[in-house]
Amino acid sequence: MSERPSDLPKMAYRFLGRSGLQVSAISLGGWLTYGGHVDREKTYACMKAAYDCGVNFFDCAEAYAEGESEKVMGEAIKKYGWKRNDIVISTKIYWGGAFGDNPVNNKGLSRKHIVEGMNACLERLQLEYVDLIYAHRPDRHTPMEETVRAFNHLIDTGKAFYWGTSEWNADEIAQAWRVADRLGLIGPLMEQPAYNMLEREKVEREFAHLYRETGLGLTVFSPMRQGILSGKYRSGIPDDSRFAQQQVEFIKGFWQRTGKSKWDDIIDQVNQLEPIAEKLGIKMSNLALAWVLKNENVSSAITGASSPQQVYENIRAIEAIDKLTPDIMDEIDKVLNNKPPPVTMRW
Repeated sequence: MSERPSDLPKMAYRFLGRSGLQVSAISLGGWLTYGGHVDREKTYACMKAAYDCGVNFFDCAEAYAEGESEKVMGEAIKKYGWKRNDIVISTKIYWGGAFGDNPVNNKGLSRKHIVEGMNACLERLQLEYVDLIYAHRPDRHTPMEETVRAFNHLIDTGKAFYWGTSEWNADEIAQAWRVADRLGLIGPLMEQPAYNMLEREKVEREFAHLYRETGLGLTVFSPMRQGILSGKYRSGIPDDSRFAQQQVEFIKGFWQRTGKSKWDDIIDQVNQLEPIAEKLGIKMSNLALAWVLKNENVSSAITGASSPQQVYENIRAIEAIDKLTPDIMDEIDKVLNNKPPPVTMRW
């Protein structure tokens, strides 16, 4: 394992929405990596590097690598003997697939799958509870009251401390809160959407009223758009890059499906951002990650890493946040040309 650089910035911590729980501004997730095309020893090394840098929040899901992501994260926690009260662990329920021979009732947000899915997650993680449990997608076939009651059951039985959503829309989150308020129960504290320089509408516009009305916190994924915003694709698809791999169907051939014209437009935008990063004396990856963290509604940006070096590089974004002055943010917006219009409040 590579030695931790001595000049890394100190980790910053933020409250998760309106709760009293603090999570590291940069967190480590297992989507498309841990339990998949990153082997166990490298996963352990990445988690150890992150923990040593002050990362306290680790994210996975029942569907990541068919449950293997949870297994390897649980193994790392046990391997290094981390105190449970020092870390924040999250997982997500919806897709199932990691257990059961019959797909019926092993997917969705019924009370049955939420309770049984949670038990299976905890078994794979080798933990008694998770700090955060997410509804990984909305389930429009299950009554919202059933879903809200089931997640509250997990909290009441000590299997999770907080519940939230992932990839829900604003109306669905608001509906969950209306149901919870009517029943005197706990509503979803946090949402996990994609958020980056290229995907802004949901976080900056659609959710705007929820931050005020419900105290919604965000733990965003894909802050560098699967590495596109790192600048590594400026001259094509490197052989060792994520989009060159053939193992994960979800990203296999992604850039071809995007279409050459659209892909070229995206890369051109990223290339136009490079001079801004150079002017600030930081890498493009740090600019992209710091830009996400500049949003005060983001509690944590979930990053991926296949090596300790990548972990260390992501941590450097912490010291880049203050370099993003209003003038620099305006300069970035002129390049991106995708800032959502302000929300008009009607009274």
